[in-house]
Amino acid sequence: MAFYEAATQWHTGEEEMHKLLRVPQMDNPTQPYLTPHATNILMRSPIMALGTLDSEGRPWTTLWGGESGFSQPVAQSIIGLKTTVNRELDPVVRMLLGDVADGEVYQEKGVGKMVSALAIDLESRRRVKLYGRMVAGALAATEEGLGEVQMVIKIEQSLGNCPKYLNKKHIVPHLPNPKLVASNLPLPQSAIKLIEKADLFFLSSSNHKSDMDTNHRGGPPGFVRILSNNEDGLTLVYPEYSGNRLYQTLGNLNTTPQAGLVFPDFTTGDVLYITGKTEILAGRAATDLIAHTNLAVKIKVEAARFVSDALAFRGVEGEFSPYNPPVRFLSSENRHGLAGDNKQIFAKLVSKEIITPTVGRFRFHIADPAKATRWKPGQYVALSFADELDIGYSHMRDDDPKTLNDDFLRTFTVSSRQEDLAGYDQFEITIRKVGPVTNLLFRHNVRSELEIPLQGFGGEFFIKQDNEKISFIAGGVGITPLLAQAQDLDLSRLQFFWTMKGEDIAFANDTFEHIPGLAKSTKLFVTGKINEESEAWKKLSTSGVLAESRRMERADVSDDSISRWYLCTSPPLRSTLLEWLAGKAVHYEDFNY
Repeated sequence: MAFYEAATQWHTGEEEMHKLLRVPQMDNPTQPYLTPHATNILMRSPIMALGTLDSEGRPWTTLWGGESGFSQPVAQSIIGLKTTVNRELDPVVRMLLGDVADGEVYQEKGVGKMVSALAIDLESRRRVKLYGRMVAGALAATEEGLGEVQMVIKIEQSLGNCPKYLNKKHIVPHLPNPKLVASNLPLPQSAIKLIEKADLFFLSSSNHKSDMDTNHRGGPPGFVRILSNNEDGLTLVYPEYSGNRLYQTLGNLNTTPQAGLVFPDFTTGDVLYITGKTEILAGRAATDLIAHTNLAVKIKVEAARFVSDALAFRGVEGEFSPYNPPVRFLSSENRHGLAGDNKQIFAKLVSKEIITPTVGRFRFHIADPAKATRWKPGQYVALSFADELDIGYSHMRDDDPKTLNDDFLRTFTVSSRQEDLAGYDQFEITIRKVGPVTNLLFRHNVRSELEIPLQGFGGEFFIKQDNEKISFIAGGVGITPLLAQAQDLDLSRLQFFWTMKGEDIAFANDTFEHIPGLAKSTKLFVTGKINEESEAWKKLSTSGVLAESRRMERADVSDDSISRWYLCTSPPLRSTLLEWLAGKAVHYEDFNY
């Protein structure tokens, strides 16, 4: 995370990565305090990865927690942690608290040690990055090798992150019994097996000694590849998948090429801590080392510690992320470079309906539905358009810089239900034309076969009434979760607020035709140019909807007595609505992947 001096401040390393990877200019979304959104995720997160620097300036990372509530806000932008830790073998415990006596409170002097953190709920895939300075801490021995740590941290930065590449896990507390297995290189085979099967690790980095960042990297088991583990040491490499394009971790590694990683085994509680020198590989340098990869990070490990049964929790495996690509092998391992190609499932485009110039409905047929996850209304589908659109790595792409190094993996909310189609082997999406993927779908002739790799279904944006009146707010095509679930709802107990542009009035008419009764429950806010003499507007006027040609305002929602609200809007509008609906139970799915 960049040291926050102004809303648009990036540090030199981040700016250089943006320039290298042709990222369009944008503000830094990091906030210089603990935001309400970050607080909410913090309190719900059962585990937290923490990073700090050792006496040599090297980053290390650990993993604490076991159940939600162990981390709490205690004052404005100040959080407190209280949890069981491995008091003798956890490197971060010693770096933060030193040789403090049993139960003695350690008070920081001056600005305090840097601490970066990632609070994460793997079950909901929600996470938030934090950075701050330690204020005070204490460590009280409980059982052999264990202790209860209490720590206070002043938060100086927070940033909510997307759930991409996170495989779900249900976290349950566990009393650890830590034993040191190895602290020398090369690593024993048991530690190597942990890396080889890992689908998640956490890493900390720093911009010299002014700022830190802790984040996760996830993917299919085996996405981290081992280049060597011998008398010359341990070297790892992993591919950098397409993300939010902030490149905060890589920006740090650009200025300060060191990282601290922690590999947890959620089944056994074993954990591997490592720190080492990093090298960012881009373009040909990445492709020559690891197949089908335009960007990768190589780590030459300098120090390691492998501890058995060290985690104060276990993780029960859940749904894998539909974003996970196949494992990308080292160029020396496999000439094809990808694992699992024979298991690929395809979705074939079978029909499309262009509702307005920028909104369309597309139906797909799943070639082998028995292999695909059974989807539910309210979920999203992840589709890979790389075969159709990816032209390989480019250092520069002036004709279309937004597609530079794009993985063309997209999620769309399913807007249909099984009863409307032939069953689980078909699904529909209703989308807006906004980029290369949607442009491809809009211009494609259905008579020309188009089969797209289907990565899976996910998400849990399920609308529940429970015999009470609820409200749903949608912006444009944000209505899609409601399209799929409307038949399960009592529309007389639904209050629907819908904002759209005047050019999309035909989409509103189409929706009200497909869902009888919805118009009477809808208040429609139309912005932009409106032709009141058009057939579309006249048809809308007779549908029963209450339509107004203005933007939605605070008074439209804040004075409402309904307590349960569902939102599916753009991030800026959602932020405004969350402020307006303070104190209400608000549910939303973060589709900003």
